[in-house]
Amino acid sequence: MAQAPTLLHRWFEEVWNQQQESAIDELMADDALVHGIGPDGQPLKGPAAFKPFFHQIRTAFPDIRITVEDALVDGDRIAVRCAVTATHTGPGMAPAPTNKMARFGGMCIARVRDGKIVEGWNNFDFLSMYQQLGMTLN
Repeated sequence: MAQAPTLLHRWFEEVWNQQQESAIDELMADDALVHGIGPDGQPLKGPAAFKPFFHQIRTAFPDIRITVEDALVDGDRIAVRCAVTATHTGPGMAPAPTNKMARFGGMCIARVRDGKIVEGWNNFDFLSMYQQLGMTLN
C-alpha cells in the first residue's frame, strides 16, 4: 500500500532536491527549533538560522538527493527514514572538494503545527559520509 506524502516528503523534495530556498520560509515556523545540525550541538532557531546551514550543504554538495524511504505519523509528529546521496564537488566542508560520492542514511522527526515544522530532530550518519569522502575529523 502506498503511503500518503507528508510535510517532510515535501520538505526534502522542495528544499533539498529542488533547491527551493523559498520553501524553507513556507514550511518552517519562524520560531522553529532544529536539533542535530547546529554548531556545538546547539539547535538552530527558525529559517534565518537554518539558511546558512542549507547554503553550506548545497554549496559543498550541489547534487544532493534525499529520498524519504519510510514515514510514520503520530498526532503532530512525523518520523522519516531517509537515504542521502551527494557528491562533494564544492567548497565548504573541507579544505578542498574531494569529488567523491557518499551514500548514507538518516532519520528525522518533526513536530508540526498549522502546516509548518515547529521542531525537528535530525540524526544522519555524517561519520559514514566523512569516511566515504576520505575526510578526517579533528
